[in-house]
Amino acid sequence: MRVKTAKYRDKSSNRWLARQLNDPYVAESKRLGYRSRAAFKLIQLDEKFHFLGKGKTIVDLGCAPGGWTQVAVERNKGTGKVVGIDILEAEPINGATLICQDFTEPEAADKLKELLNGEADIVMSDMAANTTGHQQTDHLRTIALVEIAYEFAKEVLAENGIFIAKVFKGGAESALLNDIKKRFRKVAHAKPDASRQGSPEEYLVAIGFKKDAKE
Repeated sequence: MRVKTAKYRDKSSNRWLARQLNDPYVAESKRLGYRSRAAFKLIQLDEKFHFLGKGKTIVDLGCAPGGWTQVAVERNKGTGKVVGIDILEAEPINGATLICQDFTEPEAADKLKELLNGEADIVMSDMAANTTGHQQTDHLRTIALVEIAYEFAKEVLAENGIFIAKVFKGGAESALLNDIKKRFRKVAHAKPDASRQGSPEEYLVAIGFKKDAKE
């Protein structure tokens, strides 16, 4: 599909718009009522690792605009609990509790724990720092968010729980990855087909949380 009003925008805007208009995942997300194409990333991760399902208690970090939350609620089939947080406001989603707050603020974790009122089966994070265009810098900033999400996951996950987080190409830093491997029975990196081919993002999937793992 060609962009007819291209002369009124700069080149980067035209490239983004053309990519959106010709992206099958964008079209499919609209058809199915998902708020973003990112929903298919979670769907494809679940098809590979089989972690979603009826009655799960799930925390969605960086939930806006709500694609991952929608999928989590669907797979819960009217049971369980889904709690989401994002610095950007997201429209309400039936079956989920969403709060608008910066997750890196100290009191944010306490708010989520209060809403959970117990342990979580899954902590998933699609958070990423605003990109600078410098890949190494972007990677380090995103890993910092992964570390914060991981610390929270260790506090709330139930035995055999699951932690999922967006990382950039190259995966988690070695020290962080080694710690995650100590605390989970299976750790993998995956890039869903719905992740744009030119994007450096991939996802860390840690399965089988061990609550009694030694520091």
